[in-house]
Order: sequence, then C-alpha cells, then structure tokens
Amino acid sequence: MSPNPLSDISTWRFRASGLRGIPSICSAHPVVIEAAMRHAAKLDLPVLIEATCNQVNQDGGYTGMTPGDFRDFVETIARKVGFPFDRVVLGGDHLGPNPWKKLSASEAMDKARVMIGAFAKAGFTKLHLDTSMGCAGEPVALADALTAERAASLAAVAEAATRDAAVKPIYIVGTEVPIPGGAMEEIEELEVTRPEAARETIAVHREAFAKAGITDAFERAVGAVVQPGVEFGNHNVVAFDAEKAASLSAVLADLKGFVFEAHSTDYQTPEALKALVDNGFSILKVGPALTFALREALYGLDHIAEVLYAGRRKETLRATFERVMLAHPDNWAKYYFGTPDEQRLQRHFSYSDRIRYYWPEPEIARAAEELLALFGTATISETLISQYVRGVYEGVRRGRVEPTAHGLSLAMVDLVLEDYFKACL
Repeated sequence: MSPNPLSDISTWRFRASGLRGIPSICSAHPVVIEAAMRHAAKLDLPVLIEATCNQVNQDGGYTGMTPGDFRDFVETIARKVGFPFDRVVLGGDHLGPNPWKKLSASEAMDKARVMIGAFAKAGFTKLHLDTSMGCAGEPVALADALTAERAASLAAVAEAATRDAAVKPIYIVGTEVPIPGGAMEEIEELEVTRPEAARETIAVHREAFAKAGITDAFERAVGAVVQPGVEFGNHNVVAFDAEKAASLSAVLADLKGFVFEAHSTDYQTPEALKALVDNGFSILKVGPALTFALREALYGLDHIAEVLYAGRRKETLRATFERVMLAHPDNWAKYYFGTPDEQRLQRHFSYSDRIRYYWPEPEIARAAEELLALFGTATISETLISQYVRGVYEGVRRGRVEPTAHGLSLAMVDLVLEDYFKACL
C-alpha cells in the first residue's frame, strides 16, 4: 500500500529544505487549476486541489460535477499540462450535511454519507469532515460531541469505500471558520481559537472514531481546522497576527501528528503566509483570491478587446456578468449590502468574489470563450498590457510571461500562487 502524500505533514515544518507546508487550491476553474499545476511542475512539487461540498457532490453542486466528474476534469487538465496525475492530491472540503441542512438531520446526514462515499471512491485522499452545522429544527451550531459522532459516521463510510484502495485517506477535523462559501457579514475582527477548544476538538473526535469502531482511521487524522485570526470581508482583510495566535500554535507540541489547517487565507501578505506556516498552520486554503486574480485578467482583456475589436461583440464580458447576476441573485444577494450602486461594485469587485459562482453559467462561459477567441494566440501589445493588465506587465517585459490572452490569464493567477508556494518552502 502506498503512503498518503500528506500522512507525515506534521513533520514538514521542521525540515531543512523542501515543502514545509502546502497550499490547498480550492477552485474548480480550469485556468486556476492549470496555473497551479504549472507552478508545481516548475518546482517539482505535488499539488493539492480541493472541492467543497457545495461545488461538487452527488447532485452536481454549483459546478454540475460529481466527485467522479471532478476527478476526470482535473485529470484532463493534468494531461494537457503534462503534469503527472500521481502527484495530484485531491481533497474534499467541508464534507457533511451543509448542502442539505434545510432537511432533517437524518435526511441530510444520509445525503452526506452518499457524498463522502462518492468522494472516497473517486480517489479523493484528503477528507475534511464538517458536521458542525445544525439541520432543520436544530441549533445553528451543534455540541462538539454530536458533531464528532456525525463526523465519525461519515469517516466510517469513507473507510468502507476505500477498504481495497492503494492509498488510504487522511482526515481533517474541526471547523472554526465561516460556512463553505464565506462569511455572511462584514468582518472586522476575529477571535482566535482557544487552545483548549483545539485540544477538545481532537479529543472528542478521537473518542467518536473509537466508538464507531474505526480507531485505525483516526491514526490517519493529521489536521484540525482552527481560526488563526485570518479572514476577509467584502472590502477588507483581517491580517494574521502571530502574537495573537501564539498560544494556539503552542498546542501543537502536545498534539503529536497534527497540524492546523487555515481557511480563508486569501489576500494575506507573503510575510503573513510564511508566518502561518512557521507557526504550524501548515495547510493554507486559498480560492477566492485566485479567481479574483483571474477576473482581473479577463476584465483587463475585456477592455483591450474593446480597443482592438470594437463592435465585434454584442456586449462585454462584464456586461454579461452583470445581466446574469441580476437575473440570478441567489449567490450574492444575501452577502452584499448597501445601495444599488454599492451592491453593483461588490458584485464585480468584492474580495469575497461571489462572482466565481457564475463562471459555469452557460452565458458566462460563452462570453468568456468569445472574448478569448477574439485574441486567439495573437501577441498583445505591451502598452495595452501596461494599461489594463498591469500586474503582469513586468513579467511580459522580462520575457517570463507570454503576451497572449491565455498567457496573461495564467500569469495573473500565478502572482497569487507564487506567494503561497514561497510561504510553504
């Protein structure tokens, strides 16, 4: 049996060289995944790609993909890039009843068991168990013991599904973060997870796994999701403060084999990302910052297209987004507040990047394809790149970035990836 690539992650930060942590690429956008693979290939490193329960599940999620579909989707990109698929670690994030929490607990958990079985069978070998949310008729947040009991029931399904698998899954427990999809309100300041809460989370899950008869599975639990004090709202970012998280980090000395997983690390500075890894937050989740950068690239190309190809399209990509998002407000309306003008600004330029939910929409996908087709493989003028995609202008001038529409899109995403991979080395 092959060892799971993440099974010894708790030892990584003490290495003299090599990976000391790992970025977790939480996106279903093909350009983001391609950029991540290309960056990992340059460094001869593995890449961790995760899908949330809302993105991907047996009902299709908002991407329309099942876990098996997502695996095939990622494998297709790997073949295109020439990235060895055996160096791709697939993760399932927030696996639990969240997509069905309006149902009764028994119904929602039945759905969650089907989902985690599908993830496990499809070869996802990093599984985050998140059963902390209440279902119909329950409190919003559940007691630790009940959360752990439900998580163990999901792990039991995953264990059965991977009984004969070449690589056994590792588990992440805990969920001291906003629900999948992001915070529902503006974020000003955060309370760092209390050290005793982190210890309790791991202890109650260990006990629940034992009661479920899957003690061996808990030996493969390597991480706990905690709140290190990082988050972002629509307009602001709460920066990591290592001093405030020092007592939480110190707990890891007593938790042999465990690291902390940090969610919502998007938009942190390179220095903050490195400090997170140095302090034991070894798994750095990033998603919205990557699609935010991609949107910046495509909106820049949208402007360039209006300079070079005026009148060739019925409407711009941005206009298509605005029309589709207004017609289908479910993915942004409860997150964006203020006047109509303030909401319009947030729809397109919010850090929370709710626009990412609309990339799979057929009209949006066609508009993006039409935009890129206008350029094809043509070289784009450096002066237009300077004006509209300034972030990668220097890379173009130095010959490091291909001045094509696809090359600029990859390079904008790569600016974010660079910070994450550097922090983990």
